[in-house]
Amino acid sequence: MRLLVALRSAGVTDARVLGAFERIDRSIFVSDTFADAAFDDTALPIAAGQTISQPSVVGLMTQAARVGPRHVVLEVGSGTGYQSAILSQLARRVYSVERHRSLVRMARANHAALGLTNVTVISGDGSFGLPDQGPFDRILVTAAAEDPPGPLLSQLRDGGSMVVPVGVSDHIQTLIKVTRDGDGFDYEELMPVRFVPLIEGIEQE
Repeated sequence: MRLLVALRSAGVTDARVLGAFERIDRSIFVSDTFADAAFDDTALPIAAGQTISQPSVVGLMTQAARVGPRHVVLEVGSGTGYQSAILSQLARRVYSVERHRSLVRMARANHAALGLTNVTVISGDGSFGLPDQGPFDRILVTAAAEDPPGPLLSQLRDGGSMVVPVGVSDHIQTLIKVTRDGDGFDYEELMPVRFVPLIEGIEQE
């Protein structure tokens, strides 16, 4: 499978992560227009002016998060549900928040088509997380913020970590990993990335 070759070439070597990609068909998460490119290592347009991330970036973010089978994970920015579907193969429970209602409907339908029962997609403002469901062992943010959002940091379990792109949205951002250590946080820079900006509020479409 050429997608797995691309993932390995990009540095995704974790066997559990690669296995998750083998089990989740990316073509389900893209429109028919882009079906031929579903297994290319490239970002693709989806509804609501958003994109489905490049698979190697999804893989590297997932690998960096080190998601374990007992973990409860929060994803901010569901899109059509691809990243959360990958996470569903690795975690005990995945919550995903999306501000575009049309994408919430798509993600839920895609997860249902795959029979995924441990993912919950919620319409909401992801910059505030899901305090009622926290604390979380892992948080993955698929939109760029100027700084790691405080509400999300506060929802990390002690010892938990968040993978988030930071930086000005019109420029290359940096993917960082933030690990909670008691009341403090450790920061690790991972790689340059480019994501859509993290925007507050909920779209009504």
